[in-house]
Amino acid sequence: MSEQAGRYQRSAAGMVGAMVVLVVVVIGFVLFRDLNRNDPPSPVRTVDYAQSAEYAREQARFDVLSPDTLPEGWRATSARYVPGENASWHLGLLTGEGRYVGLEQSASSVDAMVEQHVDPDAVEGDPVDVDGRAWSTFSDSGGDLALVLGTGETTTLVVGHEVPEEALADFAARLR
Repeated sequence: MSEQAGRYQRSAAGMVGAMVVLVVVVIGFVLFRDLNRNDPPSPVRTVDYAQSAEYAREQARFDVLSPDTLPEGWRATSARYVPGENASWHLGLLTGEGRYVGLEQSASSVDAMVEQHVDPDAVEGDPVDVDGRAWSTFSDSGGDLALVLGTGETTTLVVGHEVPEEALADFAARLR
């Protein structure tokens, strides 16, 4: 018997073999975890905006607009009416591609609404015809585009982030 402690023989082939086993175990774990993972549902909930719109119509001193139907794949995510001297109506939506679209109405001026919901330095573009009415367009460098209609003392603004003008015009045409 030898007095020295036992030692295993180290070799390059043994090290490569151990690395291969380790990589196979890691890949197996990743695949197992991927197959058994449950992605959490979207934290953004869909709301029924019809009740909020009806309440706003009863309370507001302006004609509250909301769509009868939403475009295919769109969903409402927020709806609120804020009463008072500066009453306002808001409807927030997500498109089928997950892009934000907002409908804002109040007695604020067009300039104030654009500054608040688009950008203080928004650029006015060419008007867009929606059901025979000319809506002004405003955009910013961040990808926001808004269609704005000032009627009497009420300003209606439809704003989208990286949403095509045609989609915003289609949504604006659904407002009643």
